[in-house]
Amino acid sequence: MPKPKRLRPPYRAMIVAPQPEAVEAGHDVLAAGGNAIDAVIACALTQGVVDPMMCGIGGLGVLQIFDPASGRHLVLDGLSACPAACTPQMWVALFERECSDGYGYVLKGGVNELGHCAVTTPGIMRVFGDAHAAFGKMPWPELFGPAIAQADGGWVVRPHVATMFALDEAGYGRLPYVEKLAFTPDGRSLYLRPDGTPKKIGDGVRNPDLAGTLRSLARDGAKSFYEGELARRIVADMREHGGFLSLEDLDGFTVRTRAPLTNMYRGRTIATPPPPAGGIMVAQMLRVLERFELVRLEHNGPEYMRVLTEAMKIAGRDKDEHIGDPDFVPAPLESLLSDAYADDCAARIKRCEKAAKPRANADSKHTTTVSCVDRDGMVVSLTHTNGVPSGVIVPGTGFVLNGAMNWYDPRPGRAGSIAPGKRRFSSMTPTIVFEGSKPVMTLGAPGGAWIGIAILQVILNVLDWGMSMQEAVAAPRFSATSNAIDISNRIPRSTQDGLGAMGYEVKRSPLTFPFAAPHGITMWDGELEGGADPQRDGYAAGLV
Repeated sequence: MPKPKRLRPPYRAMIVAPQPEAVEAGHDVLAAGGNAIDAVIACALTQGVVDPMMCGIGGLGVLQIFDPASGRHLVLDGLSACPAACTPQMWVALFERECSDGYGYVLKGGVNELGHCAVTTPGIMRVFGDAHAAFGKMPWPELFGPAIAQADGGWVVRPHVATMFALDEAGYGRLPYVEKLAFTPDGRSLYLRPDGTPKKIGDGVRNPDLAGTLRSLARDGAKSFYEGELARRIVADMREHGGFLSLEDLDGFTVRTRAPLTNMYRGRTIATPPPPAGGIMVAQMLRVLERFELVRLEHNGPEYMRVLTEAMKIAGRDKDEHIGDPDFVPAPLESLLSDAYADDCAARIKRCEKAAKPRANADSKHTTTVSCVDRDGMVVSLTHTNGVPSGVIVPGTGFVLNGAMNWYDPRPGRAGSIAPGKRRFSSMTPTIVFEGSKPVMTLGAPGGAWIGIAILQVILNVLDWGMSMQEAVAAPRFSATSNAIDISNRIPRSTQDGLGAMGYEVKRSPLTFPFAAPHGITMWDGELEGGADPQRDGYAAGLV
């Protein structure tokens, strides 16, 4: 029988994200004449309402934008900063150990994870404000309408939200999420059932306080978060409870506007955010893997996985040793991305040498993403997070503040140690791929240390293996953020046995779609196709 014909015209604009309500918000903004920046901001604000532990206006993030009309191609770094009152030695006596998965540090009393001392200077509203001022098309207040409607009218707990509400990370050394939800009276009334358990799938959440906060930001602009009445309310609550964040921290926070880190892979340009964001890992892995004819290997077969595993471990080890806030720790990008170093790494892999990566060194898995392309060809990709959410909801504001002090090493003298104004390395890697001067793909992912390895595999799936974006994000993934290889439950046991015969420890996940959650859009010949990782609840929405 002949292949069924597609009846609709090709999509010319598209947005993709893990939350259906947020996708709808961005789609509606595009349909109303907004551009990709407008749509991403509306989507992200809605994400903060309907995925409150993952992200929100009290969080941090990184945005990449390509605007063909002006020729500008920028990364806006809104990673949070350590408050000025912090000192390198302040938690030395409280240090107990590193979290077993490498994400964060266990301190007596959990002061770096739960409560007011865990809060760093939020950066995401500065990103939204600066991006809209430079690139936005629709009036700022109109971008808040969908988020306000969700907060006022209420939303229903979805599967992934319920999973996060019930998350217990005590095995890693972190606190159960129910303690974060229950930390303030506002949190308990919003997110817990009357019996004190987290709300479950199908339960409703209404947040009129957050609706009011969003209305004030819509009216007064992003700067009001940092220097207006909202800033004063945040700081008053910090002072009352011994937090570090001050008005000076908020007022002094600026977005770092940077050129993307660009790297060639088989004739195409891969643009990622530079340190302290995570693009260096993707760039370094691609530099090494370009020296292999990957398509001559079996996709996700033992040898293919061995080669990628070693590239992952080398890049992860180099990141641990060399990459931090470049204002404090200069990043040796030239040497890490040099031909000579890539040749040497590839030669070691070809000799079947095993790189040593004794454990994972992760940042927050509790993150979200959105990517968008508009009809004029503007491409925007954003990844943002609350880190480990602090549980702090300033009374009457309706949003959770980040808990990113958990990212800082309480031991002085290390690349990730505490220092006033310092921004910690983050794996967040919103990415745009170019063929010549034209963008052909954009993607991002939540997932902590898994972000880079997931984005790598999606790039390879599309560029080397010719998959569609949906095929690429849904294909089985694996991870090597330590000496062990973690594999999806859809990778055959025969492949696992083959890796074991090579001397690798292999750990099988019971999950169908583990290891980050990439979402993206391809733009081949101007026709857009989106892909949403099936482990989350979102989708790609297009406009003709």
